[in-house]
Amino acid sequence: MIIKNCKLINSDNTESIKDILIENGKFSKFEDSISSTEGHEIVDANFNYVLPGIVDVHTHMRDPGMAHKEDITSGSMACARGGVTTFLDMPNTIPNTTSYELFVEKKANAVGRSYVDYGFYFGGSKGDNSQEIPSVHSIAAATKIFLNVSTGDMLVEDGTVLENIFKASKLVAVHAEDDMVARAIDYGRSTGIPLYLCHLSKESEVKQLADAKKEGLKIFGEVTPHHLFLNREDVAKSERSDLLLRMKPELKEKSDNEALWKGLADGTIDTVGTDHAPHLIQEKLEKMTFGVPSVEHSLEIMLNGVKEKRISLARLIEVMTINPSNIFKIKNKGQLKVGYDGDLVIIDIKDNSPFSQDKIISKSNWTPYEDKNRGGKVITTILRGNIVYSNGNFNNNKIGVEVGYYD
Repeated sequence: MIIKNCKLINSDNTESIKDILIENGKFSKFEDSISSTEGHEIVDANFNYVLPGIVDVHTHMRDPGMAHKEDITSGSMACARGGVTTFLDMPNTIPNTTSYELFVEKKANAVGRSYVDYGFYFGGSKGDNSQEIPSVHSIAAATKIFLNVSTGDMLVEDGTVLENIFKASKLVAVHAEDDMVARAIDYGRSTGIPLYLCHLSKESEVKQLADAKKEGLKIFGEVTPHHLFLNREDVAKSERSDLLLRMKPELKEKSDNEALWKGLADGTIDTVGTDHAPHLIQEKLEKMTFGVPSVEHSLEIMLNGVKEKRISLARLIEVMTINPSNIFKIKNKGQLKVGYDGDLVIIDIKDNSPFSQDKIISKSNWTPYEDKNRGGKVITTILRGNIVYSNGNFNNNKIGVEVGYYD
């Protein structure tokens, strides 16, 4: 495949126009002009921006056990629609993936069903499953621990169990809010295990992350698009219901939005992950149900941050593709670089149409950004040199495979 007339963002935030050659699923050449095109599929980017495929390391695809909300196929289609070419799925499905056997079953369940590439977390259990963790080191993205709230047996509160799980893990990702952030950092400090703080939502949490980094700890922080763009005022003024914009962690104040943006721009916060947590619209409107879908529109809403000059496009690429791949050691993902997987997304930065005009791909059938305009629109998503989505149409060949990890 050759992608012509690509507008690329360089690491210094300058721009260049290149043609890209993808051979055998890998980036092969980046040249001013590739004239020898015989035998290659040609895609014309028409001088639109071309970014590396988005890597979303925080999703809940609900499969198995809650597939009426989302499944691997529908969730991966939402990914492709949003320019996401790789996602990592959390372990709090039904059953929780807290044993080697259940983890392997979940892996097998996904084979041949995804439009994009994928990986899985292993879940820490309050019953102390630390002895199981070494068996999945080479095939799991990280160990996920819930310190505030979770389903099944995944809320871990006992200190000895927490220490055991940390020590057995290669990387620990935590759901930690308020005081639990400090507790998670303490375990990262005492064990020396790298720590990934999911979905930071408060100014005080950003400060704790910054202080831990200054201390020299192996620690990373994530923010979601909804915690950047929405706050409690949006809950109160929601046109359909104040039940829609409820999630864990809950939305906070405008001042927290500002602190999160500052932390993302200055390097304190390392990644943007969606915490894609779909529920059917009727479930959200009937009773308090925590979680929002987000993967389908994450890149398009984040491009508003570029438009508003809160973040450069080069930094956006860093936090949505490069850093996620590097932190979780995902092989050959996240960069437009020779030898890497030929994953990319073409965007129309001039399309600022409202999200309300979209047909929603996710089974949830709604978006938390329905009263907002996008900062740019995904035109085409390419996975390993294959078009999986373009201009509203999907390639029906489900070519997504499980990612690999480097040591």
